[in-house]
Amino acid sequence: MNHYFALAVLLSGIFGAQEAVGPETVPVEKEPLHQTIFKNESVWVIRLNLPAGERTLYHTHIHDRVAIEFTSTSITQQKIGENEQASRATKPGGFSALTIGDSPFTHRVHNVGAAPYAVMDVEILQRPQGAAGPAAATIAAENPSARVYNWVLAPGASSAMHSHARPYLIVAATAFNLKMAARDGKTFTHELKAGDIHWVDAKVTHSLGNAGTAEGQILEVELK
Repeated sequence: MNHYFALAVLLSGIFGAQEAVGPETVPVEKEPLHQTIFKNESVWVIRLNLPAGERTLYHTHIHDRVAIEFTSTSITQQKIGENEQASRATKPGGFSALTIGDSPFTHRVHNVGAAPYAVMDVEILQRPQGAAGPAAATIAAENPSARVYNWVLAPGASSAMHSHARPYLIVAATAFNLKMAARDGKTFTHELKAGDIHWVDAKVTHSLGNAGTAEGQILEVELK
């Protein structure tokens, strides 16, 4: 009888210790379903492709970031140590600017919908020195590290001419034929796929136009 009691106490101690440690957590770049697609000294661009019904591991973000979605499904999020949140619908071109603050952010994502979930995180690693100055256009979202400009362009439409004094990342939220016009009248046309990105580390004045036959959406993530 004492032998079985001792074994029960031992097993209880082992499982109790495992429970105290908590679930496994990894840095976001070590989470198996997250893939780095671009990185320099200023930004780190990571894409998550999450099949229907799957969850990520608990993973930790340590930088302010902008999240951009590319698919329609439903997801939940769960912060470590908290209950799973209610589901929400995602859509191509949905975006948010998230602030880390003084504490790392650890969570996991559950795709509860019937379609794959694709999202891009633009993590801000380093901001330029000096004050950011005035915004280039209407700010659609922002955090302490970046401003987001959202251009939704009907076929044949163009944005106003605007100037970027800080480095920025162009992200195609949807596929379309982008026409960029410079102040001197020169134009450049690019056939974009959803998720295409382009880093610009120069002062630029331009307008963005839609040379295609379907509505297009471009996001500019500009460092502060």
